[in-house]
Amino acid sequence: MSIGLLGLAVLAPDLQAAASARVHERPTVTYGGLELPVPAGWRVYDLAAEPTRCVRFDEHAIYVGVPRGEQDCPARIVGRTEAVQLTPIASDGGRRRAAARRRLSSLRIEDGPSGEARIDLPEAGVRITGVYGERRDLLESTLRAASAGPGRTEAAPPEEPGTVGRRAWATGPGFDTCAAPLLSTMRAFRQAYAVANIYIGGAARGCSQYNLSASWIRSVRQYGYRLIPTYVGLQAPCTGYRTRFKAKEAAEQGRAAAGDAVARARYFGIPRKKPIYFDMENYDSDDTACRTAVMTFLHAWTRRLHELRYKSGVYSSAGSGIRDLGRATGIKKPNAVWFAHWDGKARTTGSPYLPDTWWATHRRIKQYRGGHTEKHGGVKLNVDSNMVDGLVY
Repeated sequence: MSIGLLGLAVLAPDLQAAASARVHERPTVTYGGLELPVPAGWRVYDLAAEPTRCVRFDEHAIYVGVPRGEQDCPARIVGRTEAVQLTPIASDGGRRRAAARRRLSSLRIEDGPSGEARIDLPEAGVRITGVYGERRDLLESTLRAASAGPGRTEAAPPEEPGTVGRRAWATGPGFDTCAAPLLSTMRAFRQAYAVANIYIGGAARGCSQYNLSASWIRSVRQYGYRLIPTYVGLQAPCTGYRTRFKAKEAAEQGRAAAGDAVARARYFGIPRKKPIYFDMENYDSDDTACRTAVMTFLHAWTRRLHELRYKSGVYSSAGSGIRDLGRATGIKKPNAVWFAHWDGKARTTGSPYLPDTWWATHRRIKQYRGGHTEKHGGVKLNVDSNMVDGLVY
């Protein structure tokens, strides 16, 4: 027995229990031509029925379809576990696989700094985006249980073009939010802001970025926005996040993160000589070994970005990552910093953690207020508030 809705069929667990002949079968999601058994304990969300649900990667879940409304996400989610999102792509009508369904039982997911795998199945009209935290094997086994054949899904929404170029820095109020908003929301918020953050990738990026694309970036820049490209990679070894780098591999993993961040930037059309900020969340700065590992990681991040001809930025707490960078010796420091200090003061100078001589002259962004809801142009969004006097795209 199953429940069907706009191409989605989910076998309800309570109805499954009543069907004794099928009591040992797993619930299954059917989307387009894809059939995916649901792992025990995972939830399934139909975005056609819940168009504003936040597609978040810090909990075990399968998200099906296209977010049609503004996602109701917190301003910030860091860290991830294993999750899957199914979205539509152009179908080839099953012509390439008309004779049989394709089994995914031999699927291999390579380990990489992004913690993410994308699998296009044109015969099914479906794109699988799978993410993993500590258990790449769990994501792999989940997707290996699927099969794909001819099917039809909803059409993907069109994207908007545009382009613009500007100076290397910007000043004024900015906002950041977990998932790239709809273009209509960006237009509405333009009356209050001219700078916004985008999360372009990383193994600890917590939200899906369905809206984010090269054409989305061109469009919002055409609206007059400057952007803060941010990569949420592996976190400090002394934190509680699931996705952490190992102290003994800090330099290697810092370089790998920079390489992946540049690949993501190029994918989104962000050219060379532009900044990419690494999001290093707060950690125990009094832990000497951990602090040393973070500085080694960020040193490698900056050096590799410079080798690849991008500018280096770092986001972190004013009292841990940014203060430690400022005090450190013998390392390559980033070109710009974005520091979190939620004191409610919309200014980039006068910090008790950062002397004004550190990263002076258009090289600072301050996040001065955490997550809260704002409304502009009739549209609500959960955001963090920033004051910008720093490098942007």
